[in-house]
Amino acid sequence: MHVSFNLAADLDTVLKSTAAAAGLEDAAAFAPEVRTADPRHGDFQANGVLGYAKARKLNPRATAEKLVAALPDSVREAYDFTIAGPGFINFTLKPTALFAWLRAHDSAAHLRAGAAAAHANQTWVVDYSSPNTAKQMHVGHLRSAVIGEAICRLLEFTGAKVVRDNHLGDWGTQFGKLIYGYKRWADPAALATDAIEELERLYKLGHNATPDGSPALDEARAELVKLQNGDPENVALWQKFSDVSLAAFQQIYDRLGIKFDHNLGESFYNDKVERVYRELTELEIAETSEGALVVFHPEHPRFKTQPFLMRKADGASNYASTDLATALHRVEQFKADGIVVVTDFRQGDHFEQLFLTVKKWFAAKSYRLPELHHVTFGAVTGEDGKALKTRSGDVIKLKDLLNEAEDRAFAIVAEKNPDLPEAGRRDIARAVGLGAVQYADLSQNRSSNYVFSWDKMLALDGNTAPYLLYAVARIHSIFRKLGLDPAGDCHPLDDKPIPTPPREKPDVCHLMDDKHPGARMAFEAGATAFETAAELALARKLAKFPDAIRLAGDTLRPHFLCLYLYELAGEFSAFYTADKVAVDDSGIRARRLMLCARTLLILETGLHLLGLRTLTRM
Repeated sequence: MHVSFNLAADLDTVLKSTAAAAGLEDAAAFAPEVRTADPRHGDFQANGVLGYAKARKLNPRATAEKLVAALPDSVREAYDFTIAGPGFINFTLKPTALFAWLRAHDSAAHLRAGAAAAHANQTWVVDYSSPNTAKQMHVGHLRSAVIGEAICRLLEFTGAKVVRDNHLGDWGTQFGKLIYGYKRWADPAALATDAIEELERLYKLGHNATPDGSPALDEARAELVKLQNGDPENVALWQKFSDVSLAAFQQIYDRLGIKFDHNLGESFYNDKVERVYRELTELEIAETSEGALVVFHPEHPRFKTQPFLMRKADGASNYASTDLATALHRVEQFKADGIVVVTDFRQGDHFEQLFLTVKKWFAAKSYRLPELHHVTFGAVTGEDGKALKTRSGDVIKLKDLLNEAEDRAFAIVAEKNPDLPEAGRRDIARAVGLGAVQYADLSQNRSSNYVFSWDKMLALDGNTAPYLLYAVARIHSIFRKLGLDPAGDCHPLDDKPIPTPPREKPDVCHLMDDKHPGARMAFEAGATAFETAAELALARKLAKFPDAIRLAGDTLRPHFLCLYLYELAGEFSAFYTADKVAVDDSGIRARRLMLCARTLLILETGLHLLGLRTLTRM
């Protein structure tokens, strides 16, 4: 028997088809608008009747009654339903339907298969992180990296092929000053010890030594011209700067679980902007204004008199030039169906104008137009509401922030687990510390600023990574005490035996792939339908996982998934407090172990989608 993955979407589809059977006029226009309901009223609510009826001057409640009367047997068997107020239809899953959903979705493979319809056969390019080369990543780079990676994982989980593209800032006037400083003050020993820090020092020296109007600035500009003209010495230096920068960045990315498919920076598009200028000029989308090549968007209320500058009056390219070339490359080379660019909110106007220009250009040339999304985020501030900085007022380096996260977590772990070997404490601290930083960022609505607080993000209660990681470890301990494997007879994804916790790949130990679809867990044999209030509340929350994935994926806002996982952990805690798992009755014991196993599956799957590692014990 097929059991739908997303019950809300399935119900929406059924209600659409029921509209015609109910004899509703203009039934094809009826949109049920099924969404997750307030738990006091049911599991799902169809809100579309009210708007549909009002638009046609019909009685909403009478319309809802006609719709309900025509519901097929499949809905009647799975749901209890009521009509509320002026025509809202509330649906409550019957215990047998909840039981069937949980039995059917017993592995990550089954969850993935159910979710994959949303973006099946689509390719999405996600542009995130994008630091400048020859500079260290700082705390300001954190949000783009963790939000972008979570979006990549959500898109992959929902069926997309994802191309991760790190659009590096690796071209421009700063390299003239860096080369100027490098040739005069480079320290070979410092370059061997910490190359990226030495390059930062040399850039600062070069910048300070080349003030506006000075002969030294002319020398720095000459170095840039040599680079742009392909001078072998300067090109070799530029390549060295790029190589050491990427190596330093990858150390950060490895800690955050990020691996890019491409690192195509601004330099990659340097020879591709002429086509952009030519096509947009020929199409009369771009025009010359005061010597510069610009695009006007007079139909837009904010951009009527604000030109989109594509090429400067001196002939130099800029961000607009390379970003337009980038959009074309992603469509022609990657066949992108969707493009997501993750940057802070201050670049909002730039990308709005960019996307307006791309739409006009692609339409005029009959190029395929992908979905275009600019995912913005707010700032990270200290508890004083100001930009997060060191005590001396410097920008906080991202590697130092991550080191401090691990150190703080280690102090907590060492206090709570003094008998655990140091290697084990370090492993737990790594997962907890880094996870705390990532989750604190992802759990906020990305459009808002958020206050960075070590105490809050490392707390074992509240909507934090430690709370959720502890919930996962707690469920593992239930199975460990009973001598059971929560994965049943399945094999881990890497075909290796489950290691002794804490383990290197804890987030995949119980996840099954297509080679190991997973026989029914032995401990679930004989499970009976849910009965107690706590069992039903937890089962209902588990069945809402697809809707949380849909909401986070559709809006590209990972905090919706964070909120769901936090609420799920709370429901599990309430269930475990109210209902003993290891009871003598085999049917009751089996169904409660099933609830434990599915909660573990969904918590670990959800945390993995957010980029966090999980643990079997803390």
